[in-house]
Amino acid sequence: MKKKAPNTHRELELLDALRRLGGAARNSDLVNVLGVSEETVRRTIKSLSKAGTIERVHGGAYLAGAQGDPGFFRRISQHADEKRLIAAHTAKMARDQMTVFLDVGSTTAFVAEELRRANRLTVVSNSIGVVQTLAGINGNRVHLLGGELQSDERGTFGHVAQRQLQRYAFDLAILSTDAISDSRGFLYHSPAEADLAMVVAGQADHVVMAAAHFKFGNMAPYVGPDPRLVHAIVTDAAPKGAMAKSFDRWGIDVQVAKVGGSDAA
Repeated sequence: MKKKAPNTHRELELLDALRRLGGAARNSDLVNVLGVSEETVRRTIKSLSKAGTIERVHGGAYLAGAQGDPGFFRRISQHADEKRLIAAHTAKMARDQMTVFLDVGSTTAFVAEELRRANRLTVVSNSIGVVQTLAGINGNRVHLLGGELQSDERGTFGHVAQRQLQRYAFDLAILSTDAISDSRGFLYHSPAEADLAMVVAGQADHVVMAAAHFKFGNMAPYVGPDPRLVHAIVTDAAPKGAMAKSFDRWGIDVQVAKVGGSDAA
């Protein structure tokens, strides 16, 4: 039997970084932690993946056999093109020196990447990934909420996080959702996410939902913020029928992100 080659120094560094980041990370997180190029990270991930040490997903990797569900990384790899389109449009709403909240959603992770172009933001988030993406960039001040860490979401939730949120006055809150009902509004699979979204919506001057069109008409068990508190939704295809009428009734500005530009529905 052929003896397995020992890991290189770079491979060992990347494995250690993954462990320190909770067993999973996006490529951009690893670039920041290791201080190397994205090409180096991709090449090292490819080598470790061939050896079966880690699993690759779009834009990231997680330790093979790691405890916890790497669901966030599976979600971020799905419909990535649509999410990038929505993120690019959404990020344009942020202005330099704003106080901005971003949640743990996979689409908001792409928004955080786009916000690296902004300057002197005060960023508050319950997402480990968002904080790692924006900390130390362009004079930003970045705050990670405390609370119970949910490793599958790579974020903090619960009473402590909600209490801390009440200290902030947000110019802009960018939220995600699991499903959108034309009768109930924005829905979530996790009660903790639904509760946190409700608190954020009450603390922000402008609330934006970033959600792909395939969430229209889907169902989830927990109701999120009152849709009348949401000012805009950025999506990749215009809603139709009852969904379009509900957005109009709630006073939500529907913005459809387009390649090379954007239009309102």
